[in-house]
Amino acid sequence: MDKTSIIGILLGIIAVALGMFFKGVNLSVLINPAAIFIIIVGTIASVTIAFPAREIKKIPKLLAVIFKEQNIPTVEELIPLFVDWANIARREGLLALEAKLDEIDDPFLRNGLSMVIDGQTQDFIRDVMTEEIEAMEERHEANASIFSQAGTYAPTLGVLGAVIGLIAALGNIEHISEIGKAISAAFVATLLGIFTGYVLWHPFANKLRRKSREEAKIRQIMIEGVLSILEGQAPRTIEQKLASYLSEGERRKLMEQGEKGNE
Repeated sequence: MDKTSIIGILLGIIAVALGMFFKGVNLSVLINPAAIFIIIVGTIASVTIAFPAREIKKIPKLLAVIFKEQNIPTVEELIPLFVDWANIARREGLLALEAKLDEIDDPFLRNGLSMVIDGQTQDFIRDVMTEEIEAMEERHEANASIFSQAGTYAPTLGVLGAVIGLIAALGNIEHISEIGKAISAAFVATLLGIFTGYVLWHPFANKLRRKSREEAKIRQIMIEGVLSILEGQAPRTIEQKLASYLSEGERRKLMEQGEKGNE
């Protein structure tokens, strides 16, 4: 589970709740069915209008992506893998790597290594794998835009809810003693709209984009590793090339692990 998503939402709720408490606002004012209905149902309606049904159906899966850790290899896991394959290729030839295909869980990496074994050219492999990354990024951006648009609509719907509440309050202006409470309740919709827009929907969109960029980076590393094996580069050269994607601290840690493994 991606703990940062859960922690962020909880902190957002706590921040608003404590802010209201310190300002002397009773939290019970948030129990406003009209405001909740306008914001939640209104946002759903707006998103439904804005996107085709095939994209709306993806929302449950996208929420799962937001709240789960990415199931992709790390750079630290890929480097020793490519080093091992490079050793096998230099000793036994590229065809010997065919035995390794069944051990690869990632379809993108499996396809890349399969093309190497099949004898495809370097340019062909790079083009195919790069186009797949670009197509993935385009899909992911379309998915993130669902939440990004929801974050745009929700605050505006909050203003709409406040206007409706003020109309209702002014319609009963003869009850002066109640107008203060009515106006206060009118702005609950604005609060909910801003909260859901900037604490939920926009951050959700950003999380999807960040995870997409991380996956694209890992896949780019896979391309470099696969092509390095095709070119017959030395295992040490491949290790140094792929390690350039790591920070200095991560490279140092990887080298220490390698030294321990050689002992």
